[in-house]
Amino acid sequence: MAEIVVLLKPALNPGMIKADAQGNLLIDSIPLKLSDIDRNAVQLASDIKSSIGADKVIGIAVLTWGPVAKRMKDAESSLREALAMGVDEVHLLADDKLIPGDQSTTAVALKALLDKLGVNPKLIIAGEATVDGFTGQVPGRLAELLGLPYISFAKKVEINGDKITAERDLEDFAEKVEANLPAVISVTREINTPRLPTLIQIRRAFKKPLTKYTLGDLGLELSSISNILEAKVLAVQRKQVIIEGDSLEEIADKLLEALVNEGAIKL
Repeated sequence: MAEIVVLLKPALNPGMIKADAQGNLLIDSIPLKLSDIDRNAVQLASDIKSSIGADKVIGIAVLTWGPVAKRMKDAESSLREALAMGVDEVHLLADDKLIPGDQSTTAVALKALLDKLGVNPKLIIAGEATVDGFTGQVPGRLAELLGLPYISFAKKVEINGDKITAERDLEDFAEKVEANLPAVISVTREINTPRLPTLIQIRRAFKKPLTKYTLGDLGLELSSISNILEAKVLAVQRKQVIIEGDSLEEIADKLLEALVNEGAIKL
């Protein structure tokens, strides 16, 4: 049986950041969402499923924000979106020992999840980075653990038999590379435009399997190596300077003088 695996991330929603009066980030109160670029990965998996000869698309995820009891509903909701977009089943590892997540531990946990499922995918697809971390490390670390070739920042891919050809976006230039399957790839936003699921697809998503695991279920002794000491939002305070004058020329001169004194411009 051939399968495509997609890495999914219930990520902090950057559009719903919450902080207290002192600017401390209230991480536990920020809702989760499916990481934006994961949608591109899911769309690619759906598009190439038949051409690659895959029987199904499997989503795997590790919950990296807790506590688990508080986050589970959010996490499930975000992963149901992937199911609505075409993923056939999702497997979620959620354990408070893995929180807060780090790239190394997450990669080890994902491999353990694949081992538990007995899955040897023909292709593993991930977004180039997650919206709440943007390190872009997890797919490469997982590829190393699995001993598979890794292609990062793919903005275009072609499957020809047991080979994958990808065009990589390296900002200043593009690079075309080829690798044997099975392989791991991470994709950029430019690779496609994710289609919004229909109402029928959303309803069907609730009938697709979403299986949850703990570290005990995997027989794994593991804990996060990261610890968040402090997280603050960038506070911007306006000086609220009011410039008055009897004419536009006088106001312009005063404004210019104020900008020079602030070091905003140099004459």
